[in-house]
Amino acid sequence: MQGIICKEPGRMAFQALPMPVPRPGEALLKVRRVGICGTDLHAFAGNQPYFSYPRVLGHELAAEAISIEGEFPGLQAGDAVAVIPYRHCGQCSACRRGFTNCCENLRVFGVHEDGGMRQYFTYPASLLLKEEGLSFDELALLEPLAIGAHAVRRAGVKAEDIVLAIGAGPIGIAVMKTAQSTGATVLAMDINSFRLNFCRNSMDIPHTIMAGYQAKEQILDITGGNLPTVVFDATGNKNALENGVSFLAHGGRYVLVGLSKGSLTFNHPAIHAKETTLFCSRNATPADFSRAAGLLRSGAFPSGAYITLEAPYEEIVTQMSEWRRPEAGLIKVMTNW
Repeated sequence: MQGIICKEPGRMAFQALPMPVPRPGEALLKVRRVGICGTDLHAFAGNQPYFSYPRVLGHELAAEAISIEGEFPGLQAGDAVAVIPYRHCGQCSACRRGFTNCCENLRVFGVHEDGGMRQYFTYPASLLLKEEGLSFDELALLEPLAIGAHAVRRAGVKAEDIVLAIGAGPIGIAVMKTAQSTGATVLAMDINSFRLNFCRNSMDIPHTIMAGYQAKEQILDITGGNLPTVVFDATGNKNALENGVSFLAHGGRYVLVGLSKGSLTFNHPAIHAKETTLFCSRNATPADFSRAAGLLRSGAFPSGAYITLEAPYEEIVTQMSEWRRPEAGLIKVMTNW
C-alpha cells in the first residue's frame, strides 16, 4: 500500500505502508478524496503547532467503506463516508459536557497521529458520516465547512448581526457562507485582492474590504456608520488577531478561529470599554458537520467554485510548495485517490 509522508518541513515522500487491519468497532476505508488544508500547508512549512515529524497528513477526507467490524445501523460496506477527524476520549470534563471538539486528550487525525494521505486506513466507525446526496468532493469539504459552522454557532450569529470575517481563505469563506445563511450582513477583509475578488465573484459575498489603510472607514461606509457586531479572525496572524477587536462594535463578540503560535496582547481598556465578549473556536462537533452537510445539499455553499484545483494525489509530493504560494491563486485543492 502506498502512502505519502511529510518526512520533515519542506519534504513530502512516497512510502510503502502496511495494509491496515480493522479492529472491532472500526471500518477499513479506501481513500477517495483528500482536501489540502491550511494545517497541511503549515505542517509542510514547519510552522504548525501541536505537530511532530514524520507524519502522514490529511484530515479532510472522503472514503469508501470496504468492511466494517461490528454493527452500525445505517452504515455498510460500499458506503461513501466523510470522516470526523477529532478523536475524543469521552471521559474528560469537556467530553462529559458535550465539548468533544476540545477534549482534554484530543487526537486529531493527520495532526497528532497519522492521517489519510494513504490508499487505505482504518478508523472508528462511530466517527464516520454517511451523508446522502453528497459527492466525494463534497464529503471531503465537510470538515472545513464544519469549522466555519462551529465558529458561527459559538458566536450565536443572527439575522440582525453585521459580521466581519478577517481572512478570506478556506476557513474564512466557510465562516462567511455559514453566517450568510443566517441572514446576517457579511463583510470579508483580507490583504489579498485575488481572494477578495473571489469572495465577490464566486462566493456571492458582495461586501469586501482591503485590510490596512482606512479599513474602518470602508466598513462604516458599507454599513451606514455601524461597526460589526461579530468579528471573526480566520488568519492566524498575530498582528491581525490582536487588532481585529478594533473593528468591533461596543457589546460585540470577537471570535478567534485562526491559530497563532505564542502569546497575544490586547489593550485592556479598549476591550473593556466595549464589554467585548471573546471566544476561541476550535474544530467542530457532529452537529456542525450536519449543518455543513445541509448547506451543501441546499446549494447555499457553491462547492464547485470553492474547489479551485483538482489534482491527482501524486502531485502532493511535488506541488505542495507551489500550492502554498499566495500567487498560485488557490482556495481549495482537492486530490483524487
